[in-house]
Amino acid sequence: MSIIQNKKANTKYLLQNRDEPELYRDMFPYTKVSRIPFDDIFVMPRPANPMFITDTTFRDGQQARPPYTVKQIAHIFDLMYQLGGRSGLIRASEFFMYSEKDRKAIEACRKKDYKFPQVTGWIRAHIDDLKIAKDMEFTEVGLLTSVSDYHVYMKLGWDREKAMENYVGIAAKALEWGITPRCHFEDITRADIYGFCIPLAIKLMELSKQSGMPVKIRLCDTMGYGVPYPGAALPRSVPRLVRAFTDDAGVPGEWLEWHGHNDFHKTLVNASTAWLYGCSGVNGTLLGFGERTGNSPIEALVIEYLSLTGNDDAADTKVISQIAKYFQDELDYKIPDNYPFAGKDFNATSAGIHVDGLAKNEEIYNIFDTKLLLDRPVPIIITDKSGKAGVAYWINHNFKLEGDSQISKNHPAVTQVYNKIMQSYEQGRNTSYSHKEMLTLVRRFIPELFSSEFDKLKKLAGELSAHLITRLAEECQLYTDKNTAEQKYPCMKDFVQEYPFIQYLYITDIKGHLLYSVITNDTYKSVYEQLPLGYDFSGREWFIKPTQTGKLHITDVYQSHFTRQLILTVSTPIIDENDNVVGVIGADIQMEQLLKRAEALEEEVAEEVEQDE
Repeated sequence: MSIIQNKKANTKYLLQNRDEPELYRDMFPYTKVSRIPFDDIFVMPRPANPMFITDTTFRDGQQARPPYTVKQIAHIFDLMYQLGGRSGLIRASEFFMYSEKDRKAIEACRKKDYKFPQVTGWIRAHIDDLKIAKDMEFTEVGLLTSVSDYHVYMKLGWDREKAMENYVGIAAKALEWGITPRCHFEDITRADIYGFCIPLAIKLMELSKQSGMPVKIRLCDTMGYGVPYPGAALPRSVPRLVRAFTDDAGVPGEWLEWHGHNDFHKTLVNASTAWLYGCSGVNGTLLGFGERTGNSPIEALVIEYLSLTGNDDAADTKVISQIAKYFQDELDYKIPDNYPFAGKDFNATSAGIHVDGLAKNEEIYNIFDTKLLLDRPVPIIITDKSGKAGVAYWINHNFKLEGDSQISKNHPAVTQVYNKIMQSYEQGRNTSYSHKEMLTLVRRFIPELFSSEFDKLKKLAGELSAHLITRLAEECQLYTDKNTAEQKYPCMKDFVQEYPFIQYLYITDIKGHLLYSVITNDTYKSVYEQLPLGYDFSGREWFIKPTQTGKLHITDVYQSHFTRQLILTVSTPIIDENDNVVGVIGADIQMEQLLKRAEALEEEVAEEVEQDE
């Protein structure tokens, strides 16, 4: 293996405009893996004071996953505050501001009135975007100021002189309007540092001095090219990038942020390196969500901060487990089992010799007291020494079975699982059972503990149809004049035309008598004729439950007596202006037809929820 040496050093601070872009083909050949040149220039660490974290979960983080709802954003913002906002460790969180949903999310988080994380914005470096920030009364906003020639020349079609003119002009206008600009130096690890970036930073510092307001700079390692190695050359060297801005451009460390991507598995070490060489702010996202390979995980940055500073009171690390649970349960995100600090098995070990050590003292193989700091006890490891009690404990612990739901060591299925485990050891196995292996055994002998794919489909069908029927109940008024029912319930006919997977839609009075119904498929009209107006449904479950509880009810899936199709029935009470239950509206939903439209319906429901919020 050879190390590339680069002896060139550029110390000019004046703008160097070019006719052609500088693409650094010696470092970025494109048809080969990028190179890491060294020029033997070393800088000593100078840790930032203070060190803090900024968040982009709702900006960069949303570019890598389905958008959050306003309600979800507000809850995640609460969790972030609990994790490190109280102390100011997590100092700011940035938001898009273009859509109505963006603005609702910003308002929801502002209403919490937390000092930290401060709600900040992100916009393109354009006057129209800045006007949006001004109208929304932002005091700080991120400006997309791309600095590599890849962006300036090849994407924007400018040269460096025009780019500097535009960026300085928009920053000056922000300062004029009382907004602190945070200039995002996009793609800095492919940029000409002393030919463009430092001259631009110097201009921005001059603006700051003139206005008496800070001008912040975010160093954006957009492609993850940054490296922490001593002696590495610019523009890839993280230590030298930071020091170029603090020492040569005069940017205070507290006005600098590092924003990294994980394309080369270096996002966390690069972020820590930025801290160690004088950059106060490090930007990240919860669980590392971000464009392409993601950003620095905030939960990892919190642990790294505590390791570097010893300031244990700055964060409530148990909230990391709450965040993981919320993402898994509410957002249906599968965190890898071995994901540090948050995965199901991050503090478990599968090697037999390590299991023996854990049995003697968990500190031997546990990174720290995970029960105390993360509310995550060391998971029980199943070996030939676990016994039936250990198998039962594993099942109850992992499936969160409590009270009467717990499985005893005397349960026949526990014996079956245990016998299979012992059989494997008798045949020569010498390692512990992994979480995945245990799940396979438990699924085989206790399948009722698992949600089947059909169960998931039933849940989805119920949730989608429930939302629709609730909306219909709010739109329909109850009339008891049977002779004019068809004229007085146009809402029902319109509804089934929009959602033809409803095979039978009906409305009853408080006594369960049928007032009106709609049959969507003419094929079934003859069989439904045995249910005339006035038919008594008072003994049906779908009628009894809503009238007793005043709440929506969803039946299990069953085969329709009339059509032989698999259906479920969704019913909900009709409430009058005095909050009295005056009737029930119900719908028989064809599972197969509903699920064919599931994706479109999910989007429709999400849009309606956003409007409600």
